[in-house]
Amino acid sequence: MKQHTILIVDDDINIGNMLNEALEKASYRVLRAYSGTEALMVLEREKPDLVLLDLMLPGLSGEEVLSKLEGTLTIVMSAKTDIENKVKLLYGGASDYVTKPFVISEMMARIAALLRLSQIKEKEEDEPETEKGVLKSGNLIFDPNLLTVSHEDKEVTLTRTEAAILKLLMTNAGRPIGRSTILDEISEDTPDCTERSLKQHVSNIRKKLESISGIDHIDTIYGIGFRFKDQ
Repeated sequence: MKQHTILIVDDDINIGNMLNEALEKASYRVLRAYSGTEALMVLEREKPDLVLLDLMLPGLSGEEVLSKLEGTLTIVMSAKTDIENKVKLLYGGASDYVTKPFVISEMMARIAALLRLSQIKEKEEDEPETEKGVLKSGNLIFDPNLLTVSHEDKEVTLTRTEAAILKLLMTNAGRPIGRSTILDEISEDTPDCTERSLKQHVSNIRKKLESISGIDHIDTIYGIGFRFKDQ
């Protein structure tokens, strides 16, 4: 697991030491700066995952430092409690705003939450757009966003109802899915699918998949429903 680095920018030694101790105890790597100018010097050689930034700093103010922290998670720490100031800073680049004095457990929870959300976002951004939501079984590739299924150089297009059914079956490949379960799961997106028409929709899917792969991918489980056979 990645060890996150956090930069504390605060000239208050007691608050800085309290944060430093709590962060190191939670296995974070900690950097310190005691003025706005020193913070920028640290940022020239380090790229912290998150900055804890006091506003009342010697040298450059916290607001001036914040303007140079674009793209870096930043929690502003300040004794200023007026809403207008908080809103201005949040619009100005701060990720969060904590009023001094604060409870260390709450600060730690806010830090963990911001870093967790950042990791989720990074993972989503790293995932190729064409791969998002795509389901695969052997050489069969189903893109529910485009409503297409391809096999090598062949491709078929599904209706929205067929795509919803196939997505449910492929997501649960190898497991029998009951007819009522299928209807319940897809009812919100495909209200046109009924108990009477479900069998025909599945038959259409089976034919389309077989036309491009030469394989029957869906089993009918008597008295239960259907099962997608993973390749």
